[in-house]
Amino acid sequence: MTGKLSICIVSHNAYGAISGGRSGFIGGIEWQTSLTAKWFARRGHAVSFLTWDEGGPPEETFEGVRVIKICRQEAGLKGLRFFHPKWTSLARAMRRAGADLYYQNGGECATGQVALWCGRNQKPFVFSLASDADCDPALPELHWQEKFLFRMGLRRASQVVAQTVTQSNRLREVFAVDSVVIPMPCPEPPAGPLQPPLQAPRRVLWVGRICQVKRPDRLLDLAALCPELAFDLVGPFMDGDSSSAVRARAGAVPNLALHGGMPRERIHGFYDRASLLCCTSEYEGFPNTFLEAWSHGLPVISTFDPDGVIAKHNLGMVAEDIRDMQTAIRSLLASPARYQEISQNARRYFVENHKAGSVLPRFESLFLKTVACQIA
Repeated sequence: MTGKLSICIVSHNAYGAISGGRSGFIGGIEWQTSLTAKWFARRGHAVSFLTWDEGGPPEETFEGVRVIKICRQEAGLKGLRFFHPKWTSLARAMRRAGADLYYQNGGECATGQVALWCGRNQKPFVFSLASDADCDPALPELHWQEKFLFRMGLRRASQVVAQTVTQSNRLREVFAVDSVVIPMPCPEPPAGPLQPPLQAPRRVLWVGRICQVKRPDRLLDLAALCPELAFDLVGPFMDGDSSSAVRARAGAVPNLALHGGMPRERIHGFYDRASLLCCTSEYEGFPNTFLEAWSHGLPVISTFDPDGVIAKHNLGMVAEDIRDMQTAIRSLLASPARYQEISQNARRYFVENHKAGSVLPRFESLFLKTVACQIA
């Protein structure tokens, strides 16, 4: 099949990302799906985008993308709202979209809900992994009913997209599901210097949800070990004891600034001021923060290396623990020549592998082939 498609992207939490607002939770998935939607719209495809209702009219249009509201996230009676109005209104919004193909990113109950609707209505469904947790047999980030629906959706998807070869291999081993590997896209930073200067104060940046799996407490330990450096911890506080503990401890670390969640237009400023990005996560997929850092020419010091790309392409340094991370940061900042080499590698790797214009044509080709196979 050639030509233009009608595409529906289901991304419940992405109203703020697609509209340019600040409401709701906005993470890597939300920015990637909104970027994808706007790119496809600019290419002349008809794009519908399904989100929670966060106010305003039932439908809106942003940069050529038709946003259809599902329902309010808190709507309905406790214990019943999962089925009505959440599930029923999702089905109604999908019907209203009337798309040739439906796409959803990130393992959750919506994966199964979208797959079931597509199966009943003979529509192709493409699912994309967002994290290594999506191919972990324990599915650690999902409740039992979400696990059931996710597994069902994964098996029924017309096509599955993995972020890395590691994820693709794990999917086959654990769930007996084949997938195609396509890197995730990331927008380029605003025009400006691509390589941050190595001058005082040298700043270490951490960006992400403040929750247990991201292990932000380790950044506090790292800041205490490196009093000569400045640390910026940026991200929304999630519910839970780990988030409260970080908030309580941060005030006692004089060289660390706790910023909380930040609007999108201010995030690039943190990358511009940073010397490097630090990741302390237990597991990830292919973090959007890595792509943002590399787009700015920032090295990444991380406890997690997706598909080994940091080590393979010399994009930073991989650390086993906080002491190892301390050594890696100090050695890198003490060598301007090495820093410059990694910075240039990072920018080049981003442009060649994750720039929207390099990645999204591969999604376009996949979507066209998937619809053609459904018709045949």
